[in-house]
Amino acid sequence: VQLVESGGGSVQAGGSLRLSCAASTDTDNSHCMGWFRQAPGKDREGVAIIESDGYTRYADSVSGRFTISKDNAKNTLYLQMNSLKPEDTAMYYCAANFWGGYCQDVQDFGYWGQGTQVTVSS
Repeated sequence: VQLVESGGGSVQAGGSLRLSCAASTDTDNSHCMGWFRQAPGKDREGVAIIESDGYTRYADSVSGRFTISKDNAKNTLYLQMNSLKPEDTAMYYCAANFWGGYCQDVQDFGYWGQGTQVTVSS
């Protein structure tokens, strides 16, 4: 399984970006998929998760500003990011779990993309 992110870039605070993650396999078969981010010197953290039934969960820091979605016809995962803040600056990673179990932490996901950089300036 290959995951390829795109859509990152540099924006000013208050701006928007949409990240995409193209999967090499049927995303309809995923148990869950998610977006994580990692800022320099910090641990990788979960941003948003979408489960196979469409249920979504968000980190408190992005709730109300970010929206995760999945288009199974295109095998693509998205993250719409609005009202961006400088503290959202990080490398963003797409991840997938195709076997089951928990869908919350880094160790719950076995497939990862290479990441796309998001930089938000004040």
